[in-house]
Amino acid sequence: MEIYDLRVTVERIEGRSVCGLQVGDFFEVTESSRLRIPAGRHFCIYALQSILPLLPAKQRRLPDEDWLEQETFAACPDAEERLIMRIERIGERTMRASDLT
Repeated sequence: MEIYDLRVTVERIEGRSVCGLQVGDFFEVTESSRLRIPAGRHFCIYALQSILPLLPAKQRRLPDEDWLEQETFAACPDAEERLIMRIERIGERTMRASDLT
């Protein structure tokens, strides 16, 4: 099966940065379930929890008319921060379904 590696990047912060993230901060999901944050960086767990439910679907090719195939942005739930994240597909790999959880 084909599966995408993903990068989630802080696109913009429309309010005040409470958690210390900055525009350009990112994490990657590779090999289906490996979360990678650059050395010496962090990613807010509340921003992370808001985007995690979308990632399994973004790892797979969806029908062109599916809203999630077209949408690339998600927001952190902190209303004062208004942190906007972009989900990008950064690579594609073939994996056996029996290797996935």
